[in-house]
Amino acid sequence: MAAQKKKKLTPVQQEYQVLAKKKEPPRPVAKNCLLAFVSGGAICLIGQLFMEMFIHWFGFTEKTAGSPTVAVLIFISVVLTSMGVYDKIAQWAGAGTAVPVTGFANSMCSAAIEHRSEGLVLGTGGNMFKLAGSVIVFGTVAAFIIGIIHMLLDWGGR
Repeated sequence: MAAQKKKKLTPVQQEYQVLAKKKEPPRPVAKNCLLAFVSGGAICLIGQLFMEMFIHWFGFTEKTAGSPTVAVLIFISVVLTSMGVYDKIAQWAGAGTAVPVTGFANSMCSAAIEHRSEGLVLGTGGNMFKLAGSVIVFGTVAAFIIGIIHMLLDWGGR
């Protein structure tokens, strides 16, 4: 189907749009950016602390400490989402909670919780993977394209 034409607004609708724009409260962009920076940084700091804990207390190397660190961050994010705490943090912190690992875990868990009444497979699994499916597909395609570029430019590191 061809792209639909944008519906032209009537003069009354245009007048209403102008009035609504005047009444809209200004967005605190600087405050939102600061909160996102601080909260995202705090999540990353917590991740770094877990990584250091795995290195110093459990004998992991810097290379091997990454996987358990990510697993712990995902677990904490899912637990906080299940208890309704992560959403409250996200309302306050904004985009800072969208740090990839924790934000993605929150999105998956939220979808699973929201659709659990529809059943385990079609409700929880189906709706949870609507989000995850696109991320996995685009991640795989991007990795494939980057692999082809590396191969063509001989950046393989033989």
